[in-house]
Amino acid sequence: MKLGTPIAIGNTAKIYLYKNNIYKVFNDYLSETESLIECEKQKYAYSRGLSVPKIIDVTKIDGKQAIIMEYIKGRSIGDILSENMEQAEYYMNISVAIQQEIHKIEAHSIENMTGKLSRQIESANSLNNKHKSALIKSLNRMTFKSRLCHGDYHLFNLIMSDNNVVIIDWVDSSAGDIRADVYRTYLLYSHFSHELAEMYLQIYCEKSGLVKDEVLQWAPIIAAARLAEIVPSENPERLLKIVNQYCPL
Repeated sequence: MKLGTPIAIGNTAKIYLYKNNIYKVFNDYLSETESLIECEKQKYAYSRGLSVPKIIDVTKIDGKQAIIMEYIKGRSIGDILSENMEQAEYYMNISVAIQQEIHKIEAHSIENMTGKLSRQIESANSLNNKHKSALIKSLNRMTFKSRLCHGDYHLFNLIMSDNNVVIIDWVDSSAGDIRADVYRTYLLYSHFSHELAEMYLQIYCEKSGLVKDEVLQWAPIIAAARLAEIVPSENPERLLKIVNQYCPL
């Protein structure tokens, strides 16, 4: 099947626009269940009334796993903001309001956040066993209401389509603590802009009533889990510094 040239290339898949649908074709090295797991997560978000692309099919294309989904015509808020940085606070407020709508949803039937983070920490080669043990003990002590968490929430995963904003890329979503999800977003922003990260965290805390320290208690756990991800642009030393700062041995 000739899908043409990808419109985007991610860490786990290539994205194609073909016959007015999006085709997400996964890399060969991934688990055979990768597409099904992501599909179920996105379907769950869609079923809860969130603005999410509709799944059309899960299939194989030239032997590779693929998800076919609705094409959302528009631009990411990240792209829009990059051309007009003086509107950062305006767009950040929009994104936080949408994230809070996600966090209102009680979630139990998708992947559990605690188990997901535990597996990631265990597989992080940059961490020694003492740190792994301490972080997993800390993780298991966390208490929270189980809510829907996107897991990779940032402005480039929000598509502005007419007057609507559509949330894409649900592969990292889980049922867990909203404070962990907020820190994950903060961590992603802080890699590129300290000012944008601080703006995001301040707005979220003001709108939600969360205290910044409640969010930061997740710092070493989320940073450690990210060490297990294949992200060429990420700096492992930065993540290890966060782990050591918040979880000294």
